[in-house]
Amino acid sequence: MVEDNAADVFLIREAIATAHVKANIQSAKDGEQATAYFAAMDADASAPCPDLVILDINLPKMNGGEVLQRMRASRRCGQALVIVVSTSDSPQDREEMMKLGANGYFRKPSDFDAFLKLGDLVRDVFSGGSAAAG
Repeated sequence: MVEDNAADVFLIREAIATAHVKANIQSAKDGEQATAYFAAMDADASAPCPDLVILDINLPKMNGGEVLQRMRASRRCGQALVIVVSTSDSPQDREEMMKLGANGYFRKPSDFDAFLKLGDLVRDVFSGGSAAAG
């Protein structure tokens, strides 16, 4: 998970748990930390790459689009599934992130119950493809 907002980190973890998706969740708080993680995975053939990356667009130090581009260029982790999470409901943001290789897009709602639907999206992406929600 690449997310700089502690409250959203909590909500994402809750959404995944509520959907009964078993996951070992690691998090990065900015774009530079995330890209350093992928570089480390490329350098260590024994390190496990993530199956799924939950990626915020608006990150400090490097935005989500740049992170996604660098992740897709990763020799070892470039094929990981990616769900973009954002407060943006802009069609341009959605289209840009999907062009960069996102497998799903979730607009962060202000309502707790609506946020929990992210867990369903995670489950859906794992079961077979692209999805959008929110």
